[in-house]
Formats: sequence, structure tokens, C-alpha cells
Amino acid sequence: MKETFFGIPNLDIYLVIGILVFFIVIESISGYWSRTNRTFGDWIQEAGSYFVLALAIKPAIVFLVIFIGSELFQGYSLIVTETNLLLSTLIFILVDDVLQYWYHRSAHEYPFLWKLHRPHHQAEEMGFFVSYRNAGLYYILMPNIWWIGIFTFLGGAKAVAIGLVLKQLIIIGSHSTLHYDKMLYKYKWLNPFAWVYEHIFITPAFHHAHHGKSKRDGISDPNGNFGNMLSIWDQLFGTAHFTRKFPTEYGLDNDPKEAWYESYFYPFIKSKNPESELSRTYTKNKTSTLLPADVYLEADKIYLYCACGMSKNQPFCDGTHHGSKYKPISFSVKRSGKVKLCNCKKAANAPFCDNTHENLIDE
Repeated sequence: MKETFFGIPNLDIYLVIGILVFFIVIESISGYWSRTNRTFGDWIQEAGSYFVLALAIKPAIVFLVIFIGSELFQGYSLIVTETNLLLSTLIFILVDDVLQYWYHRSAHEYPFLWKLHRPHHQAEEMGFFVSYRNAGLYYILMPNIWWIGIFTFLGGAKAVAIGLVLKQLIIIGSHSTLHYDKMLYKYKWLNPFAWVYEHIFITPAFHHAHHGKSKRDGISDPNGNFGNMLSIWDQLFGTAHFTRKFPTEYGLDNDPKEAWYESYFYPFIKSKNPESELSRTYTKNKTSTLLPADVYLEADKIYLYCACGMSKNQPFCDGTHHGSKYKPISFSVKRSGKVKLCNCKKAANAPFCDNTHENLIDE
């Protein structure tokens, strides 16, 4: 089933590796290596995850799918072969990307998947290898890797190869410290092109916002911008956040910083830190109360209100909502002073108290 490009075997593989090498070289020239604060564990987790994915997980899944297909669905083998290459490539990319969007979004909304994806957001600085920083099981369960095997079995190997090259170019570029899209925002005559480009493809600014620590900086949105290659899914499903700016901080609030092997091999290895979500004993408990919180707020400062009711810093968010469908509410006040914030989490005008708690007390 393996096809060649321009008569060169494995040209697609060379291109994918070449893209990675290109970003490594350019980021190195720009001073990336001298500025990075990455630990040895960070490098092991990021680079190690890439090589395990590329050399073991992805090939094993593809070969397994092709084997199962050959044994059970032989009649469907190669049915895509005669399809126009442009059309088959478009089909592969669109299905691959929408699968990745929903898988990625689910990894932020469901506890188990969040724990597998959480290492990705523990990175406190961006870079090419952050693209591959996840638990090993996260990739084994990833639907679009299985889709690669399925489409290859159906005869779309050439479309898969082209799709993967284009995908890697955008993914690594969007995680990179090379903010190539800044040029598009800087010059007014390029702004129309920038608008079209960012409303189709993932840009560094769009994805960096997803990696920002919290919405407190007015730029980041860790609970949005889930797209992988195309931004159209975020726009279609209401999770797009365009700012054209870059976060000031990356990572997670209250990060216990587990050992790299605890993050990568979860759930087979659990964290020894009881404060970690990856430990055996960690639980999320309701910390909200019926009575409102009287707090002093500064004018024009951005605050994050806890909507999940599990923050240890009520009524403010501390990141505990990660792994649920709850999102913190970003707000500010025009005048400094004391304000009553809802703590029962039932106010229609949240984060501000509207006395809904009084009805709950009567009940």
C-alpha cells in the first residue's frame, strides 16, 4: 500500500522530520536554547513522547488497523485508490481534524481524558516539542490516529501522507516560539489576508491563547481554541477566541509538578503527591456555600469567578474546573470597593449575588 512521491520512497516521512528539524534550527538561531527554563524532566517528556509516538504508537496502530481490515473487511481495501487525490486529501484532512477537535475538547471536559492531556498544559513555555507532550495513553486513544490506519487501508495512503505533512507544518508552527503571524498583524495591508488565514488555519496567537495560564491576562482562553489544524471547528461550535496577542504566562494554576514518568505513564503509575490529580487519593469537593462572599475588588482588574463550586479559593477560580464542562467567568468592576459575589453558584447574574441563596436557605 505504500506509495511514493516523485519516485522517492518515504518522502513524506522525510518531510515531516524536515519540518521538525527546520523549527529546531530556526528556534535555536533565535536564541531558544539559551532562554529556555526547561528541566531535564521536561525534555524527557516532550522529546521522548515524540519519538515513542512516531516510532511505536502511531505505526503500531496503523499496522493493527490494516491487519484487522485485511482479515475482516478485505472487500473494502483500496476503494479510495481511484478517487481524485485532491478530493481524497481534503476528505482525510477534514475528518482527521474534526475528530481531533472533539477529542481535544473532550480532554478538557472529562476527568479521565483531562489527566492524560494535562501534561500538555503543564508546559510553562512553548516550543516545537510541546506539540507532543501528553500521556502515552492519550495517543493510543486518539481517534484520528486510528483514522490514519483506516484511510490507509482504504487506499488513501498518498492522501494521508500529504495530509500529515501539512498538518505537522501547522501544528509545530502553532506551538513554536516563532510567532510568524505577528508579521500579518503588523502591516495593515496584510490584515485582510491575516483575517482569512486565521479564520481557516490555526495560528500561533490562536493556539498560544489556549496554552495561557488563565483568562486573567485578558488574552488566554485555556477552555477554548481546541482546533488542531483548522480554526473552523472552534468557530462553528462556539469555542473560538481571537486576540492576535500572546499570553504572558503559560502552564497551570497550582501545578504540583509531578515527575515526568508519573505524567507520561498515568494511569499505570500514580503520583505520590496527594495534592496531585494523578494521585490515588485526590478528590475534588464542593467548596461553595449558600452565603455570598463580601470581597474587595480593584477597579479594572480582571478577576476569575469560580463557576464549578470546587475552588479552594472561593469565590475565585484556582483552576480546579479543568476536566469538567465548567468554565470560570472573567469579570471586572468599574469602581474599587466591596462587592457581594455569589457563592451558591445559582445566581442568574453571576458572579454577582442576586439573593438567590435566600430561597435555597428557606428550602
